[in-house]
Amino acid sequence: MNKSPLGVAMALAVATISSNATAGDYKANPSTFASSYEHVQIEPEWAGKDKLSLKLPKDFRRWVYLGAPFTPHALNGGKASFPEFHNVYVQPGAFDHYREHGVWPEGTIMFKELQLIDSHGKKGVQEDGSRYEPSGRGYFPGAVNGADAAVKDSTRFSESKNWGYFNFGHHAPPYQAAAPAAPIAACAGCHIANASEDMVYIEFYRPILTPLERAE
Repeated sequence: MNKSPLGVAMALAVATISSNATAGDYKANPSTFASSYEHVQIEPEWAGKDKLSLKLPKDFRRWVYLGAPFTPHALNGGKASFPEFHNVYVQPGAFDHYREHGVWPEGTIMFKELQLIDSHGKKGVQEDGSRYEPSGRGYFPGAVNGADAAVKDSTRFSESKNWGYFNFGHHAPPYQAAAPAAPIAACAGCHIANASEDMVYIEFYRPILTPLERAE
């Protein structure tokens, strides 16, 4: 069976990273993990005896909104892996640090809330899920339907290039109160193989991360 270049790249990335992580390694000693973060004021909160489960961040919708990547089924043969709007937020402190230094600080949380297309029960819905509004035909956001997060913490996730990934449920709220770190193959592998900067698909967010130029 032939494998796609993306699949091969992900498999190689996961195999390489996994080979560097051994059973009974540093994760067995939570006392070595960071308990505070210098450059973020809204810090990740950890749960569980191993301190590797992330508590659902509070009031994440008040954070800095970075953008909403969107890959609808209609443009992917009806089989898009991520067919929802992905509303991405980051803590204000992490945002400011990145703007000043060009680096995401330890403790950065990239939080993603999924939002379905608003097409159910609407008039004029087209076969591809689009519909018409006064502004024209398009895809419009509807109900929220899931939440994920990525946290930068080199003391916890060095084997996946310092980021851990968490799924709080792909369903309508309420979301899980806490989520364990996902296996590398579930999320980190794709970022390792494809993300252009520090495990982040930075090109999606560059326009908002860049300070706005003002006319004189």
